[in-house]
Amino acid sequence: MRYYPVNLNISNRNCIVVGGGGVGTRKVISLLECGAHVTVVSPETSAHLAKLAASKTIIWRQRSYQASDLDGMFLVIGATDDEELNHRIYKDAEQSNILCNIADRPKSCNFILPAVVRQGDLILTISTSGQSPAFAKQLRRDFQKTIGPEYAALLMLMGAIRKQLLSQEHAPEAHKPLFEKLLQGGLLEMVRHHQIDEIDELLLDVLGEGYEYKDLLNMEN
Repeated sequence: MRYYPVNLNISNRNCIVVGGGGVGTRKVISLLECGAHVTVVSPETSAHLAKLAASKTIIWRQRSYQASDLDGMFLVIGATDDEELNHRIYKDAEQSNILCNIADRPKSCNFILPAVVRQGDLILTISTSGQSPAFAKQLRRDFQKTIGPEYAALLMLMGAIRKQLLSQEHAPEAHKPLFEKLLQGGLLEMVRHHQIDEIDELLLDVLGEGYEYKDLLNMEN
């Protein structure tokens, strides 16, 4: 199957996870990290989810799943080991036009979750279209060895530069060659090795006065 890649904004969206075990716990944590309002439906949950419910970080419906649990939901994740229940969740979601993922069951999903590498605002997603989640995880581990925190710092710097250029009414289409020149000038390596003087020299050469590394990062903090 050929999937349409997309990054979802689920901030302040109502999302539900059916199942409170280890897989369900990981799914809940991922949803919370992206700002979702999370409900868990399960007769029992992990200790971690129980603590989140006690602190009112999530809602825990301590019972078995019902079709009405999907009312008002943007997205549902099925994380149970009950195949019949997983299929029922998928059918209910399809009837309600709700995004649905059943863990490790790509045929019972209308979207699948890629392996993810994060460094700040940089997000790399890896998908094998459901053919081999194990291979996707291995690729993620490989990327995590090479994509370090310098990528997050570089992205923050580039974002600050872009904002400053836009504030000066620069035409957006004129930015591309400037950013390409910065990258070709070795900016990533300079950031990796904290070469502040060299970064400032490069910024001055490419962008002119008014672009200094520490000042630009302070804009983003």
